[in-house]
This record gives sequence, C-alpha cells and structure tokens, in this order.
Amino acid sequence: MKGYLHSIETCGTVDGPGIRFVVFMQGCPLRCQYCHNPDTWQLKDGKETEVEELMKDIRKYIPYMKFSNGGVTISGGEATMQKDFVIELLKRCKEEGIHTAIDTSGFVCLEDAKEILAYTDLVLLDIKHISAEKHLQITGVSNEWTLQLAKYLHEQKIPFWIRHVLAPGITDRIQDLQALRAFINTISSVEKVEVLPYHTMGKYKWEKLGLPEPLPGVKPPTEEQVKRAEQILVPQVTNQLVVS
Repeated sequence: MKGYLHSIETCGTVDGPGIRFVVFMQGCPLRCQYCHNPDTWQLKDGKETEVEELMKDIRKYIPYMKFSNGGVTISGGEATMQKDFVIELLKRCKEEGIHTAIDTSGFVCLEDAKEILAYTDLVLLDIKHISAEKHLQITGVSNEWTLQLAKYLHEQKIPFWIRHVLAPGITDRIQDLQALRAFINTISSVEKVEVLPYHTMGKYKWEKLGLPEPLPGVKPPTEEQVKRAEQILVPQVTNQLVVS
C-alpha cells in the first residue's frame, strides 16, 4: 500500500493531545484563500511512500507518545483524499495500541468517512466558514459534507475538536461567528474549539508556485480580534477554547 506524503513532524504538540507523530498527506481538493501550504495541493507532487516504511519511523517514537498520552495524527493537504492508504495506516497504528487522529476539512462523502472513522480515536475538524456561500467563496467547495460529518460525529458520540481560521474581513464577522457557535452548541461530542489566527508565513510559497497573491492587504488578526472570537466561540457545554 503506497501513498503520497508531503512531510512528517515527529514531535508535534498542536495537532491533538500529547506528543504526536504528524503525517502530512499530499493532495487537497480545496483552494483556501488563506492556505499556507499550497504546495500540498497536487497529489503527485508528494513522496511516494509505503505504509510499512512509515510505520518503521512511527515505532521509533512510541515511547514518547505513550509517555505523553499522544499518538499519530494524519493531516494534509486533505488526508481523506488518499482513503485507502490512510485506512491501512490507521489500522496498523491501532494494532500497535497507538492513539489515532485525523485532521480534515470534512470534504469527504460520509460513506468514505465512516470507513476511516472505524480506526480513528479523535477528529480535528476544520470548519472554514459556517455560511455555505462564503465557504464556497473561500475554498472553492461546499461546506455541506463538513457539516454532515460534524452531525455524524455527534450522533456516533465520536470525540472531535473544531478548528476555525480567523482571517480579518473573511471569517471574523460577528454574525458568522455567532452562527458557528450556535451550530457548535448542538454538537455534544465537541471537546475543544481552536481559533487559528490567519498568518502570512506561507505567502512565499504562492509566489514560488506562480500563484496570485492570496488575500492581498489582509493582515493577521489583532489580539483584540482574537479575544472577541474567543468570547463568541467558547461552547457553553465545555467552556474550552484554545488559541494556537
């Protein structure tokens, strides 16, 4: 079983609990205006890797994962694009008692998602925008599958975190944040909400790839803007929010 990888992070601390071995898969169907890794978009641009080859690396870090209650997180790009590889990798991790997490935009049909979730302990769900129209403008795709996945996680009581990128003038409108919070409050299995401030550190990649500058003139949110989002998005059911 082979898949295309973008990169790995051996001691990640922000993509799930504890110390994580983070696998960044290549390929993504979204074209987010604030994407800081456009080099992950094209599937065949990644390094072709076998599951067993990756498992050999993962095993080296099992002591760190066990000690910190960490595990393996599969991210992207969009991890679900390479469903068969991801399922096999998750399955192998579960056989070795490793906690598993998937970081996804949710842009995956529910039947495919169910196959992946059978071997997933935690989902990190990136909700780009609660408005269907604005989600389409920002990413180029609908948010229908994303919200459908969130509802399924709720129904099946599968724990997940919600992540939301805060980009001034794009995703920080008060009414939209309030609508997102209202949606979150209907979901019982949300364990955490993360506000991810927009940054410009990936702009050089757009230039290198010959792509038009993303969001010209848009600057990272101020501390005040982030705090306002915190006040709106903290779910009443958990009173938790992490700013990364």
